[in-house]
Amino acid sequence: GLARGRVGLRVGPRMKSDGEEPLVKKPKPTLDKVNLPSDIKGMSIEQLKKLSDELRWEVIEAVSQTGGHLSSSLGVVELTVALHHVFDAPTDKIIWDVAHQAYPHKMLTGRRARFPTLRQWGGLSGFTKRTESEYDCFGAGHSSTSISAALGMSVGKELTGQPTNNCIAIIGDGAITGGMAYEAMNHAGYQNQRMIVVLNENGQVSLPTGTPSAAGVQPVGALSGTTSRMLASRQFQDAREVAKRVSKVLPEDLQRIARKVDEFGRGFVSGEEGAVLFEELGFYYLGPIDGHDLDNLIPILEELRESKSTKPVLLHVKTEKGYGYAPALKASDRMHGVGKFNVATGKQLLPSHSPPDTYTKTFANTLCELARVDPTVCGITAAMPGGTGIDIFGKKFPKRTFDVGIAEQHAVTFAAGMAVEGLKPFCAIYSTFLQRGYDQVVHDAVLQKLPVRFILDRAGLVGNDGPTHHGCFDLAYMGCLPGLVIMAPSDEVELMRMLRTAHEINDMPSVVRYPRGNGYGAEGLQKVFGYELPEGRVPTPAEVTSVPIGQGRIMRNADPASKKKVAILSLGGRLVESLRAAKLIEAEGSEGEIGVTVA
Repeated sequence: GLARGRVGLRVGPRMKSDGEEPLVKKPKPTLDKVNLPSDIKGMSIEQLKKLSDELRWEVIEAVSQTGGHLSSSLGVVELTVALHHVFDAPTDKIIWDVAHQAYPHKMLTGRRARFPTLRQWGGLSGFTKRTESEYDCFGAGHSSTSISAALGMSVGKELTGQPTNNCIAIIGDGAITGGMAYEAMNHAGYQNQRMIVVLNENGQVSLPTGTPSAAGVQPVGALSGTTSRMLASRQFQDAREVAKRVSKVLPEDLQRIARKVDEFGRGFVSGEEGAVLFEELGFYYLGPIDGHDLDNLIPILEELRESKSTKPVLLHVKTEKGYGYAPALKASDRMHGVGKFNVATGKQLLPSHSPPDTYTKTFANTLCELARVDPTVCGITAAMPGGTGIDIFGKKFPKRTFDVGIAEQHAVTFAAGMAVEGLKPFCAIYSTFLQRGYDQVVHDAVLQKLPVRFILDRAGLVGNDGPTHHGCFDLAYMGCLPGLVIMAPSDEVELMRMLRTAHEINDMPSVVRYPRGNGYGAEGLQKVFGYELPEGRVPTPAEVTSVPIGQGRIMRNADPASKKKVAILSLGGRLVESLRAAKLIEAEGSEGEIGVTVA
């Protein structure tokens, strides 16, 4: 039965993964027969279950060789199979929010053989991409866009007279914390537009998962703190009681769907006050149902497909991140994003030597040092505590740590408000995600000269995640703003110094941007950059001083006797490449002909 409104997920296929020997590739006779969604239309439920098990294992094996987003894809295997079995993509539009969970979708739409190229140059994207397949009807990578896109497609189908109008947005309980999702739902309800939103609740809101959220609170539940409590509480009425009410308000065809939901609560009923949230936004609400139970999931989707209702519907499914793979279920982060790993154990393949600290960790350690001596220092992140290093800060200073969810606009203005009251907010957001809060940067921080410290991680090209995650625009969109100090360190020591500088700037906003990856370590700092490190180690944040504003440093002087002189001005993490380029340029001419200065 329905226990406090929560669906009890059935025990999934716990694959053998703890053996000492690496698992060899498993045979997949059912999956081998599938190239396109049309190949699964005539399959029975039992065949679809076998397909799901094989598809899950194929995802595990493929990602173990390339790295990527693992556990999100494992959690939606059955949902993906059900959607492609019931709906007729690409005529019907299936839109994945963020799309880091779309690996099973890609495998069922003709791209299984290309998975060895996943997230590589010229290979498959790690997200949906319109130029990659007609089944990727909308590109993704950032969150909370799917409902808006699905609504636009639904209106487009209607206005162009297309015969079918099934547009399905699949959005997780993390992405639906983004304000854009609610803006879209508000419009869809007002428009009274036929569409389906599948809310995939897997209990993970902030990413990487398993990381303490604001004030050290573990991210749990569905949409946000408030709505997750609603989903979990007795406000979800007993299924039989809700069934009595449902007949009075649902259209006849949706009543049939409701009866097919074995365990469901409708509309967040609170006493006799009536439905709230989704219904107030104009949606019919159905659920929650087990997103791994094909016996229940497929009939419900079939009824939704055939429904004549013109009102938008939200189907709430519950899934388990990492479902079916024991190492993922045991890991604190559920193996959200992984490098190459051993399939048998789930252990990621790490380099034999210990690399220097990442720039992210250097930022986190420096912020902790600044906060140790200054009680006004605060850390802010938008659902990325682990990715930005704010999780490290949060463990030491939980009351000064704020994870606002996927809400970059709010994060910026929230930080500006803190600055008004004399706090020193460090707003740590990936470069590519700050684009979502640009007006707030201009209107709420820069124009008011409020000293918000913008910490832009993943500046520049980021590699495997591709163009949706490259941080290559921030110098343009931040550099055009007046009254803003922008700093870009070339190494980890400069990063520490620039963070200290940002801490000292109290009359305007500042930006510190740095790349993804590791610093150079003591050896690299000495050999490449000429640092004098008497103790043979990287300085600690407490040992560095701030840098002067607007003043660079000469790293290499051209020979004064050279006939031709070239100057290379390096900004940020490209200093090593600039020094190499200087040698190559000088080698192009005869001895003493060309001299290159690098600054």
